[in-house]
Amino acid sequence: MEGAANQSLLRLLAEELDVPRRNVRLVAGAASRTKLIVVDDIDPERVLERWPDLRL
Repeated sequence: MEGAANQSLLRLLAEELDVPRRNVRLVAGAASRTKLIVVDDIDPERVLERWPDLRL
């Protein structure tokens, strides 16, 4: 099971991107500082509008 900090991160990202929480998944790095997160049903352009320096 993912930790409370990871769950908080996923909730925050869902809120910031205005997507349902179920669309945001942690797929790697649950115990690491570096994480791989997948956001379903969102255009990459929309993410980059919010965070232009993000690596996709």
